[in-house]
Order: sequence, then structure tokens, then C-alpha cells
Amino acid sequence: MNEDKQQAPAPVSLGTAFWYWLKLGFVSFGGPTGQISMMHQDLVERRRWISEKRFLHALNYCMLLPGPEATQLATYIGWMMHRTWGGLIAGVLFVLPSMFILMGLTWVYLVYGNVPLVAGILYGIKPAVTAIVVFAAYRIGSRALKNGMLWAISAAAFVAIFAFKVPFPYIVLAAGMIGFAGGRLAPKKFVTGGGHGSAGISSYGAAIIDDDTPTPAHARFAWQRFIGFCVAGFALWAGAILWLYAVNGWDGTLTRIGWFFTKAALLTFGGAYAVLPYVYQGGVETYGWLTPQQMIDGLALGETTPGPLIMIVTYVGFVGAWTKQIFGADALSPLWAGMAGGAVATFFTFLPSYLFILIGGPLVEATHGDLKFTAPLTGITAAVVGVILNLAVFFAWHVLWPAGFGGGFEWFAALAGLVAFIALSRYKAGIIPVILACGAAGFAYTLVL
Repeated sequence: MNEDKQQAPAPVSLGTAFWYWLKLGFVSFGGPTGQISMMHQDLVERRRWISEKRFLHALNYCMLLPGPEATQLATYIGWMMHRTWGGLIAGVLFVLPSMFILMGLTWVYLVYGNVPLVAGILYGIKPAVTAIVVFAAYRIGSRALKNGMLWAISAAAFVAIFAFKVPFPYIVLAAGMIGFAGGRLAPKKFVTGGGHGSAGISSYGAAIIDDDTPTPAHARFAWQRFIGFCVAGFALWAGAILWLYAVNGWDGTLTRIGWFFTKAALLTFGGAYAVLPYVYQGGVETYGWLTPQQMIDGLALGETTPGPLIMIVTYVGFVGAWTKQIFGADALSPLWAGMAGGAVATFFTFLPSYLFILIGGPLVEATHGDLKFTAPLTGITAAVVGVILNLAVFFAWHVLWPAGFGGGFEWFAALAGLVAFIALSRYKAGIIPVILACGAAGFAYTLVL
């Protein structure tokens, strides 16, 4: 078995990768942390498509970007393995199943309202999602926090965001500056992998894209490629927004959705939960596309469907176009309107994410062995672990005390979450079986209430 691990797996075809990314799009529950953990388990530990060091280096870059980091990480790995088409396939398939599933669920929600069956299943799934986030924080933290300095950065990040509500971009900036200074003053503390050499990496064995694998030709920086992607990306965005303007006018709902989610994609850092306040303010308060209760219900749907949690933008676009009845009020028009709104919101949210990888990826690959670049990113990874822990606390709080501390403790949710965590951590249960089991238990529990 050990001998096998010394040999890198055979190169993976684009077709094989296609089916993997498609499957991931259907099973990627647990929000960005759960999805990153799932990709680490699949691609680093089991399949060995990429080494842990290269995986974390890519993840650090994605954490710096506005938009969904898990989607960007999938795009990055797909791009590294199979050039531009590989990146686009990975990124699009990571999102597409979720978009259609969420559109269908949103339609059911708007037409049929609160269905007891769905409510019971969601009741059981929420503690499972909480357990997945806690487990993801544990997994990533155990690999990223290899010394006291990184632990201190993580703890400081948690206190900053939990106690003082410091915005995520400031935490990232501070962690990057600490990493930059630490890379010069105490370089051993900021070596990728925590300075423990290859000990943690060798347990997984050689990878197709290993620590010392030369950067492939398509991943090396070239001005021609850089300018080409910039021009193509801008032309694609401008063409879409101008077409919406020509058809609907600037005040048209679809045009406003396209422009609003362009800004959301570019101006919000820190993943889905950093985007949510901005989307709430625009969707509920500014444009009146949906009500506060509908926004909360949309978050619940987003938490329990595969794909990035930021897919709530699909829900907001769907409800917004449905509410405004942009195609009229006859039987099928609201459905078509909702699908159009959801598709527009999704397109303008994710387009920049793909461009960030295709444009910036070569620059990042050129730095993976250079401490002055990797040290700030290592500091950022440590800070992100603290932010993930804050997210886990946020989830647990709202799941265990849904009506606040004065509203009673949810003993069933606590028990379900504990069992789910033990199943994930000790018995290495898959995420999907855990979610299905908790959903079934939640439905059964609500039946006897």
C-alpha cells in the first residue's frame, strides 16, 4: 500500500474530471467550508490529483478574492489539470445543478408555501449542516494551524469577528500583513504546511500535481493570455448587460438584477456570509424584490441544497422577477420570469469568479515556492480558520436557540448535531448519508410532536 503511494496516480482525462465535477455539483452540501473539506478529502487524500501544499496555496488565493471561494477553488484545480476548458467545466458544473435544484425548490416554496414534509426534513437537516461546518473547521484547522503563532492568528481572528464584528476584509488584510512580517522575522513559522516538512503530505502519497511538479505551460504567466482573458471577460459582461438594457431598459428588473449582482460579486469579500448583508439590503430594502421572511426562508433553502451557499442569489433573482411579474400574470409567466431572474443573478455573480482564476492563476502559480508570497497567504489561512469557527458558532446558536436564549433549548437538534459530528469525525461517514439520515430523523420527530 505504501509503495503504491510513492507512485503518482495516472493522469486524469478531461472526461473523467467532467463526471467528478458534475457529481460534486450534486453532492456538495455544507456551505463553502463543507465543500472545501469534501474537495480536500476527495482530491488530496483519496484521488491524489493535487498535493496538500498546492491545494492550500490555491485555497489561500481564493480566500483573498471576492465571491465564492469553494467555486473558485474548484475552478482553479480544474484549470491546473485541464487548462481553460477544465477550469470552466469545474466551475460551471459546481454551480449548475444547484441553480436548477434551487429554482425548483423556490417554485415549490412560492406556490405551495409551508409543506409539513419539507419543514420536518429541514428541521433535521439544519443540525447536520451545523455539524458539517464544525467538522470542516476542525479538519482545515488541524492541517493549517501547525504552531502557536498560527493558532494565535486564528484565535485573534475569531475574537475580532465574533466579539467586535470586524469586517472580514480587514481581518484578511491584517492576517496578510502579519504573515508578511512573520515571513521575514520568523520564516519557519509561516512555511506552508506549518513548517513540518512533508510529514503530513507524505501520508497521502504522491499526487498528479505534487509539491515539486513543474508549473504546466498554460499556467505560466503570459501577457498575451492575460490581456486576452481580460478583454474576453469584459466583452462577455458588457454584451450581457447591454442586451438586458436594450430589451428591458435601465429600470427593468432583469437589468437591475444584473447590475446589482455584478456589484455584489466585485465588492463583497469573505464568501457567502459576507455577501448576505449586502444582498439583504439590496433585495429587501432597496429594490423590494422580496420580504425579510422570504430572505430567511431562502437562506434555509440555500443551506440545505448542494452547491455554494452564495446560490441564494439565484433564489433572490427568482423571487424578485416572480414578484415583479416581468412577463405578465398568466399561469406560466411567473415561472418563466423567476427562471430568467435566477439565471441572470447567477450569471453576473459567478462570471467574475471564473475570470479571477483564469487571469490571476498564473501569477499565483509563480509564487507557490516563494516564502515572501506564501507567508502572507499562510497567515490568511490561519485567520480564515477562526472565521469558520465563528460561522460554526453562528449556526449552532440559531439551530439550538432558534427563538433566542429565552425561547428554550432544542434538545433534538443538539442530539442530532452531536450524532452527525461523531459519524463524520469518528466513523468517517459520508456527508450525504449523514444529511439524509438527519432529514429522515427530523421528519419523524416532527410527526410525533
